[in-house]
Amino acid sequence: MPFDNASHTTAERALLRSLFDAALSAADPLRCVAPALPARPKGRTLVLGAGKAAARMARAVEAAWDGPLSGLVVTRYGHGDVCQRIEVVEASHPVPDDVGAAAAQRMLELARTMGPDDLVLALVSGGGSSLITLPAPGVSLEDLRHLNMALLRSGAPIGDMNMVRRHLSSIKGGRLAQACGAAAVHTLVISDVPGDDPAVVASGPTVADDSSPHDALAVLRKHRIEVPAHVLQALQRPAELRSHLVGPREVRIIATADLAMQAAALAAAEQGLEVVNLGGGIEGESRDVARAQAVLARELSVAQSTRALGQGRLLLSGGETTVTVRGQGRGGRNSEFLLALSIDLQGHANVHALAADTDGIDGVEDNAGGFIDPHSLSRAAAAGLNPQALLDDNNAYAFLAGLGDLIVTGPTRTNVNDFRAILIR
Repeated sequence: MPFDNASHTTAERALLRSLFDAALSAADPLRCVAPALPARPKGRTLVLGAGKAAARMARAVEAAWDGPLSGLVVTRYGHGDVCQRIEVVEASHPVPDDVGAAAAQRMLELARTMGPDDLVLALVSGGGSSLITLPAPGVSLEDLRHLNMALLRSGAPIGDMNMVRRHLSSIKGGRLAQACGAAAVHTLVISDVPGDDPAVVASGPTVADDSSPHDALAVLRKHRIEVPAHVLQALQRPAELRSHLVGPREVRIIATADLAMQAAALAAAEQGLEVVNLGGGIEGESRDVARAQAVLARELSVAQSTRALGQGRLLLSGGETTVTVRGQGRGGRNSEFLLALSIDLQGHANVHALAADTDGIDGVEDNAGGFIDPHSLSRAAAAGLNPQALLDDNNAYAFLAGLGDLIVTGPTRTNVNDFRAILIR
């Protein structure tokens, strides 16, 4: 039976949660979209968008835009928002469905109606790769479903995954911008990828692709992913020229993991904490990142014990870790990070941690992430849980759920990826 989470509510957890909330607030589209909007065009304005933050970005545009407006954005099921002039479609993520494919086709058709006096405002955020999956000629949606699942289970970093997706798509890799012809295209990006390359976020529907089909084939070989012969043939076609785009093109990154980390660091400093900010670009296997940060947390703990002043130290990091799935359990990369961190810390005193996905969904579960504390392993033993066996089975969800330590936010309608905070008192 799960522990009563209320009995384990502490000042440390309240502090960690407040820092997560500060990070979410900094990346809220209602805060960061309006200042980045372009001037009103002579002609029409069409909004097209995809991603977990797309609906809230559209709502922000509607609130700030002075003039006629129409459009279509696609977001994940349950991540919609209330819009009056921009249509919001909900589709499947991370495995694409027919709804997203149909919406992608409609986007291309709408884009082709725009002229030289018109503006296409593209709203792009993480998750868009799955949400507007429109297969390239010779490839089926079912092919892409199987490929998505194989990529997700392989532990491939997002840059590798989206490179393959771009070369098997009829809308990604700049193809949506190409369909806009002579119309101006102004793209606003909420980045969920380390490095904040707009060509990687949602596979860059309005950004020209510098990679080649040969690069995509190399990714499949690297991660030992087998695909049918007709998919290989699609990847062996000559690369299309998309660098020559007729109309004006501008891309603005309006929210990133680093921005969220900075907001959390400022909030922590205001609480008297000394902050070690590793930045928003951390990649690698979740359990490997946990191991490295456990070592650093121990070092900071020793240093903290020699200090007479201050409220403690905080180790912050963001980015996108990965999980190579070998077991049959449940969980996402943040949950796996916490389980591995707890094992590596071995109940080290005065270390508390939070790890969560800023979109509110860790993997495909109902939680954003969770907490651990110095007593997590002893509480797990009392509950009959074997942490190492759960880690071996990729079953971090069962660990956190069994302790009552999940964080459930629901959809946040933003997405700047992982948020990790380790507090050393």
